[in-house]
Amino acid sequence: MKILLMLALAVPFLAHAAEWVNISDAVTAKLKPGYAGPTAGVVVDRVSGDVFMVVNDLGLWKSVDHGATFARVDDGNIGGRCETGWALQADQNGRRLFCFMIYGSSAMTIDGGKSWAKSGTSHLDFGGVDWADTGKRLLAIRHESGGALATSADGGATWHEEGKGFSGCGVFDHSTFVVTRANDRGIFRSGDAGATWSHVSTDTPAAAVPVIFKGAGYWPAGKGILASQDKGLTWTWLGAPVDASFGPYFGESELHFVVVGRSGFQETKDGGKSFLLAAPLPPGFGVGHIGPHYAWDPNADIFYASTMTKPTYKLQR
Repeated sequence: MKILLMLALAVPFLAHAAEWVNISDAVTAKLKPGYAGPTAGVVVDRVSGDVFMVVNDLGLWKSVDHGATFARVDDGNIGGRCETGWALQADQNGRRLFCFMIYGSSAMTIDGGKSWAKSGTSHLDFGGVDWADTGKRLLAIRHESGGALATSADGGATWHEEGKGFSGCGVFDHSTFVVTRANDRGIFRSGDAGATWSHVSTDTPAAAVPVIFKGAGYWPAGKGILASQDKGLTWTWLGAPVDASFGPYFGESELHFVVVGRSGFQETKDGGKSFLLAAPLPPGFGVGHIGPHYAWDPNADIFYASTMTKPTYKLQR
């Protein structure tokens, strides 16, 4: 009797539980996406809530109605696909976006997709942009290159090689870089645009790229979040342990954000002191370096997910 009562109480909750909804089929059903399935890449403009989705080999598509409809906006400047979840780098203050693409052209927009500047090089797995400084310093790792690190000081028009053996990278400002290396533990920092490097942390992040928000750096490290308040000179564990491989995706302030790990989307409203499960991962999704992309619209409270071989999904909480 007790078990039956518990099931009866649970049914209404399950019936109204939020579910992941396919938002890309309406686009891809009319097209012929290329290799690796229908879509691979999704990101949300934190300020406007606009959603950008990569259709494989058919460019970047934008939705202004939370994924209900999409229109292509890259004017032929974006090609290929995104193979990692850090390939679409959006400015935390909105409008600006750099697309680090493989098997196609990469480009930047500074006006929400109205105009584009094509990169002088492409076939890039992921990268970082100094949005809080010049907005033109890029740091990226080339695809299938032995971890080749490249940088641009002019928004992608020209690039300079920094060597091989790198596995992750981020940019605080025009001259301040942080990286991880394939064969060395921890985080390395350069304050002179890559001319010299110092070992600043023995903890190794899980995410390929840190998020820079209001001057601070946040780097998911699997069992928690590494944070730096001094442009990468020192790193400490932020708040409580949490299953975190992607993010953070910030709300209105640094106190409210979401990270993603194997257990799903984890949300904090107290700067990381405590976390609650906000949403599960879509079926068949994981947290490996190759494949999944996640995003969160804090204003509409909508979660998004995309990965190679699968459609793009959203979950409205």
